Amino acid sequence: MPLKLTVIGTGYLGATHAAAMAELGFDVLGLDIDEHKVELLSQGRVPMYEPGLEELLGRHVAGLEGASGRLRFTTSWAEVAEFGDVHFLCVNTPQKHGDYSCDMSHVDSAVALLAPHLKRPALVVGKSTVPVGSAQRLAGVLRELAPAGDAVELAWNPEFLREGFAVQDTLKPDRIVVGVAGGRAEELLREVYAKPIAAGTPFVVADHPTAELVKTAANAFLATKISFVNAMAEVCEAAGGDVSVLARAIGYDDRIGHKFLRAGIGFGGGCLPKDIRAFMARAGELGADQALTFLREVDSINMRRRTHMVELAREAVGGGFLGRRIAVLGASFKPDSDDVRDSPALNVAGQIHLQGGQVTVYDPKGMENAKRLFPTLGYAPSALEAVKGAEVVLHLTEWREFRELDPVALGEAVARRCLLDGRNTLDPELWRKAGWTYRAMGRPNA
Repeated sequence: MPLKLTVIGTGYLGATHAAAMAELGFDVLGLDIDEHKVELLSQGRVPMYEPGLEELLGRHVAGLEGASGRLRFTTSWAEVAEFGDVHFLCVNTPQKHGDYSCDMSHVDSAVALLAPHLKRPALVVGKSTVPVGSAQRLAGVLRELAPAGDAVELAWNPEFLREGFAVQDTLKPDRIVVGVAGGRAEELLREVYAKPIAAGTPFVVADHPTAELVKTAANAFLATKISFVNAMAEVCEAAGGDVSVLARAIGYDDRIGHKFLRAGIGFGGGCLPKDIRAFMARAGELGADQALTFLREVDSINMRRRTHMVELAREAVGGGFLGRRIAVLGASFKPDSDDVRDSPALNVAGQIHLQGGQVTVYDPKGMENAKRLFPTLGYAPSALEAVKGAEVVLHLTEWREFRELDPVALGEAVARRCLLDGRNTLDPELWRKAGWTYRAMGRPNA
């Protein structure tokens, strides 16, 4: 009989994984303890913005017209345990408050609530980003609490989703990594991912700790690459160089590549910052803290970029923000997402506001989330409305919409044509030709 899959936790990762598994042909049951979220998903709607996800749900959620009916949602642990052969854990692992380490409470709770209902052979598959060693510990919890005992196996299958590309990354991943400890886990996961494997996706089999480390190592490397080019931007500013040309030149070396080499105000979101901090914390617990001391500087460079943008803005308005009107284009931490968690754009906007600036923000998708997090900032329904009367405009999230703005039209709305490009994605010549003073991090002023 075909495998039946469950997905525990239906946030950004879980909702995407559940819909994608239904697209691959499996019957899927998603579980969440949030009844409102379950109700929303059961209507084919998602509580976040992710391109293509709502359309994918609409093709499969039971009860929707024209849908396959392969995807349902519930709040019942007993129903999930009875239904599924393979259970994917997709719950959140945030950073602990006041600590660098990972908060495992959601994962631990999910395992503790699921295990007592597992009365027949099953595979539990972790997808959440966790500290190395978690899988081995959780496997012991499952053996102890599950009535089926050793017939319940645990595997770790880290996710590598990019917000804005999550559907594509799930259906056509660049690699599939599975951490297993013998038994039928590898066989079952090869069956789950048969279609992408047949399409040429590499399938990497590892032990539990290696699979856990793959995800944290990947994020640490990407964060390092971003902070490296931002460090070069600092040197370029001091030396009069152009970091955009520098990055393009070194990127032609295929050992380096062009991706993640755009200087700016740095990375944010719900993954990279907390993951590299949790990685450092876990290395310290293992007695290997010296191996990751460089990540402290990676983190420091990243946070320094936000402060530097605030300083550039202060300089642009004459040395003080009090009573000055500032426009901020961007609120989400990256384009094609409404995620404002640890958003560099909102962090900069918030710092300027706290120093007396009259800040107005516009973002194509992240406005509502931004208002909940920073209710005291001003918000506008369009870029043109946001810049009205502004003495300086800050471009802080690289949405396509902002690259297509008309500098002449915006120039007629502002009090002064001054643009700070915090993402190095706008065309300096185009803006300068329209009479704007254009400045970007790590690039010459003219």
